[in-house]
Amino acid sequence: MFFHVKELQYEAKPERPDPVFAKKLQEILGGQFGEITVAMQYLFQGWNCRCKSKSKYRDLLLDTGTEELAHVEMIATMIARLLDGAPVKEQEEAAKNPVVEAVMGGMNPQHVIVSGLGATPTDSTGYPWNARYTIASGNLLADFRANLNAESQGRLQAVRLWEMTDDRGVKDMLAWLIARDNMHQNQWMAAIKELEACEGGKVVPTTFPREYQINEVAYTLFNFSKGNESACGRWAYGTAPDRRGTFNYVEHPKPLGQKPHLPPAPPPVHDTPRPCTK
Repeated sequence: MFFHVKELQYEAKPERPDPVFAKKLQEILGGQFGEITVAMQYLFQGWNCRCKSKSKYRDLLLDTGTEELAHVEMIATMIARLLDGAPVKEQEEAAKNPVVEAVMGGMNPQHVIVSGLGATPTDSTGYPWNARYTIASGNLLADFRANLNAESQGRLQAVRLWEMTDDRGVKDMLAWLIARDNMHQNQWMAAIKELEACEGGKVVPTTFPREYQINEVAYTLFNFSKGNESACGRWAYGTAPDRRGTFNYVEHPKPLGQKPHLPPAPPPVHDTPRPCTK
């Protein structure tokens, strides 16, 4: 059961209207790595957590997913306030700057036509939020790594937005979100490290019998491009991070399979006829 607390988790008040920046903020609301994505991702990961012994991870996921809903409300409120009182001529003024006109196109017209000066569940280009952005596999180690990536990308975007405005109110809210992304990255790294130690492995899934994989190539880096710069990385030599194998580098890999020859499709399929041999 969810309860809505009417007060925001943190303040979301700009100093002045800015419909162009409201359009930019849509990215961290309804974009691929926006707050709607992480809220749904963490909640579904938590709801789908089946193992009773992992209850602390379920609780962590639901705690964080619920907080992300609070961030959705904060950003939606900020977008509405950036649009509040903004005259339509703001779009025309923004368009006078050729860079703004070319890159941003001024104000998002849907903020007037569709949402009536409110936020929408879309990204900064107006593309609707998509549930395919979310990952909830049932494997906590795999999911937490996806969560770490989501928080990394989300914090990066929030920092970029912080650099794009001089509005102290907007910067203040973004500074809060950036700090929370800092915490969330650290918590997922801590949880990943704990799961790796608990499960006795780093490669997902840790439960797959190693004798069933072709171990001769399990730690081999194949060079499939001109040059050999990739051989200089830590991933090309020494003990692998899972400490179960040693990296090796193959500069000129050879095909291990044969050229495929497929039989013709049956007549009812109506594929291209067999070429003439005359």
